[in-house]
Amino acid sequence: MAGNREAYDQAMNAGHNAAWEQDWVTAVASYGRAIQEFPSDVEAHLALGFGLLEAGRLEDALRVYTRAHQLVEADPIPLEKSADILERLGRLREAADQYINVADLYLAQRDLNKAIDNWERATRLSPGLINIHIKLAQAYERIGDKRQAIRHYLILAYNFQRVEETDKAIRACQRALRLDKNSPLVLNTLRALEAGNPITMPPDDDDRGAGRGNNLPPPTKTQTGQAEAVLVENNPLGPMGEAMTEAMSMLATHVVEAGLMDMTGASALQALEAQRQDMVEEAIDAYLKAEPRLKHPALKLNLGVLLVLKDKPEEATRHLSEAINQPALAVGAYQALGLAYKLQGKYRQSVKWLIQCLQAVDSAQALTDEDTVNLTLIYERIGAALERQNEEVLTAASERFKLLLEGTDWKHRVPETRRQFEETLRDQGEQGVIDIIVAQHGDRLTTALEHINRYMRQNMLTMAMDEAHFAVEYSPLYLPIHERMAEILLSEGRVRQAIAKYNVIASVYMARGDNSRAARILNNILEMAPLDLTVRKNLIDLLEDQENWQELVGQYVGLADTYNQLGDSDQARETYSLAERTAAQIGAAPEVAVDIKHKVADLEQLRLEFKRAQKVYEEIIQLAPNDERAYRQLIDLQHRQGNRLEATRRLDDLLRIYARNKDIPKIMRVLEELVRTYPNDTGARSRLAAIYKQLGRIKDAITQLDALGEIQLEAGLHQEAAATIKQIISFNPPNIEDYQRLLGQLGG
Repeated sequence: MAGNREAYDQAMNAGHNAAWEQDWVTAVASYGRAIQEFPSDVEAHLALGFGLLEAGRLEDALRVYTRAHQLVEADPIPLEKSADILERLGRLREAADQYINVADLYLAQRDLNKAIDNWERATRLSPGLINIHIKLAQAYERIGDKRQAIRHYLILAYNFQRVEETDKAIRACQRALRLDKNSPLVLNTLRALEAGNPITMPPDDDDRGAGRGNNLPPPTKTQTGQAEAVLVENNPLGPMGEAMTEAMSMLATHVVEAGLMDMTGASALQALEAQRQDMVEEAIDAYLKAEPRLKHPALKLNLGVLLVLKDKPEEATRHLSEAINQPALAVGAYQALGLAYKLQGKYRQSVKWLIQCLQAVDSAQALTDEDTVNLTLIYERIGAALERQNEEVLTAASERFKLLLEGTDWKHRVPETRRQFEETLRDQGEQGVIDIIVAQHGDRLTTALEHINRYMRQNMLTMAMDEAHFAVEYSPLYLPIHERMAEILLSEGRVRQAIAKYNVIASVYMARGDNSRAARILNNILEMAPLDLTVRKNLIDLLEDQENWQELVGQYVGLADTYNQLGDSDQARETYSLAERTAAQIGAAPEVAVDIKHKVADLEQLRLEFKRAQKVYEEIIQLAPNDERAYRQLIDLQHRQGNRLEATRRLDDLLRIYARNKDIPKIMRVLEELVRTYPNDTGARSRLAAIYKQLGRIKDAITQLDALGEIQLEAGLHQEAAATIKQIISFNPPNIEDYQRLLGQLGG
């Protein structure tokens, strides 16, 4: 229910003045009055929360900030304040959970630095939050803070060892080693884990504690070399290369242990030797000789991959389909199957198997079960989105995934690329991921976006723009890079250039038929330039095409507001009417129609069309019988037209609403305001006197009745004046004789 805007503003100003003087009792009371006027006003809640916090009323402040968060769930500030209060109250676990929620909100706003701050607070209050340390390690890795990333990976290793998950602890150390292959602290920790020795929590400062983090001597040169080998030993063929190495060992062991001394065993051993010497044709021939009697998954894997490498995909597919049932070989078989189908031009099947391979590679590096579940959901979304695409998109996706799984750093590139896909899914949806997968030089774009985002977070805007220009050179049609350029321009304060850039981007999206993303860009422009009629009209056209009627009503209202601000009242009135008709056609909530009608009535008053404004307010009351603002405006309109009796009738309607809610302060406020604004309003004065009498404020009641009597006498209303004087006499005022004498003169 709308309140009194003037009373709200007065209360807020009084609160701000009191806060400036650090008079928190007065500030809290003033902000409380503002909330009474507008119970859903976030600014008032935030101000009240701050006042209560400064006054030391922590529990009350917590309740107010909790309410503020309910009003605007996407705003992290109320939640952050709540977390701080919970920490002060000693409710540390609750505070930690709240800081995690705050970090998620900042992450949704792409403010990684603030997300990191809140994750750090959570881990300080509640040590051992494995999932949060994972997020911190990855976040620090993304912003280029290797020292802190390594520290959190080592904290993870410590926590994993405590719960007897040594494999995950070693995996965390290997991630840290990927960031600094020569770190003595990481190498010592890894060596201790592999030896089964206990490790300790890493020091806060890696530089100061590098040589003593685990109470172990510095590693020898040989040990360092071994640790480095763990890091860089990635087969350039990707997972299928690693699977072939494993398969060769498995097959040799099987032949020896099974005692296969016949021609089958000899052919298998001959094939293995030829494969070691990169004699691919000879290896294939030997495997084919052994295969009829030796159906081992390792043989199937090796034979299938070699056939793929020799461009014989049809034969390879049959063998690889049998190899996927062996867990140790499955990931390599997925990749090889994806490549085999790619060679056959069957891109839909190729993409399916390559995504399965990417997911398996990524999941193998996951540190928690929750991580694994999240990865599964992400890859399922990407796979489902690609399933709906045409052959051209699938062809490009197949090539992109093939390249992603090659080289010596594929284990590093797969999770990095997935993180970029994840961010794109969050910001731009599935179509955004499709765009970056199929974009020209998509692999380089992923790296470029990572660098641009990092530079923007560090406020290195010139370097971010340079990186964006470089990316545009090799992939000029990838629009998210252009969006980043517009964001950089905006951060530099070059608003006009940013708006121009956004306009071009929106036009391209519209030309491509991508209306949802065009609408998103146009909305961004309107936040910066709300009076831009062209942008508003383009957005309305898009929403009409999409038949998005709910949002369309809001945009019609926004367009009418713009016309009004630009002084075109005729267009404003016409557009408000269009918004009203559309809202009625779609059966919008009554509140929508009421809001539009209030805007129309305000416009009519500006045009001095008081009769029209009165008619609109009467319509509002029909829709919302308890709309206080409409009654208040009707009272003013009746006074302007000299209709005091009608003004009093509407005043009584408003007072009845307040009385039903037992809201005495509002009754007093509206009556006092009317008496100040319309001093000769006898109806308001008599009712104000009655309220003062009811509250026991006799002196104030006499003052109002005295003024009322004078107005009645001046108007020649002697009988009414006599009745008023009798009321005053009933209060037994100090100068009662004067009133009695006046009453006698009036014949009373």
